[in-house]
Amino acid sequence: MTPPARARMGAAPAPGLRVIAGRWKGRRLIAPPGAATRPTSERARQALFDMLWHAPWAGRGRIEGAEVLDAFAGTGALGLEALSRGAARASFLESDRAALAALRANIAACAAGEAARVIPADATRPPRAASPASLVFLDPPYGAGLAGPALAALEAAGWIAPGALVCLELGPRDAPPETRLAPLAERAHGKARLLVLGA
Repeated sequence: MTPPARARMGAAPAPGLRVIAGRWKGRRLIAPPGAATRPTSERARQALFDMLWHAPWAGRGRIEGAEVLDAFAGTGALGLEALSRGAARASFLESDRAALAALRANIAACAAGEAARVIPADATRPPRAASPASLVFLDPPYGAGLAGPALAALEAAGWIAPGALVCLELGPRDAPPETRLAPLAERAHGKARLLVLGA
């Protein structure tokens, strides 16, 4: 008998890692052990979704029914939060094996079904998109300089729809990427800097 994913990889519910609102509110999510995966903190996710829900350039209609891309997905917390709040579908791009196991376990725990699609791929070398996303989450490792290359690669592969919102999490010393996308908002929450761009 194959052991459950949680036991197999030693993952456990991570402190402060749960779905904040919507149909899966309070659902605990797991993260792989070690420091390779850095989930977006609950405080930063709450701030980001508050912006998306209430900002004049966004609103709940930008989440409800949205086609979502969660790139550098890790545990999938951002994409699952969007699905919980009414997004139609979410694609999760992740290349790390331990993170993929946690991601799949979290999707199963939420019973997201066909609304969630896991794509084992590097966000800087993504496959061609089947359909573009109107809401994009991009959470690359801090200090690795991957935000710019990932944005360019995702645009080239057709992942970013015209008029999409791109939500980028940067580390405290990361420079904003050079991009044609227009900056709409920037907030700091602990070590995280949240940058929202408009396509």
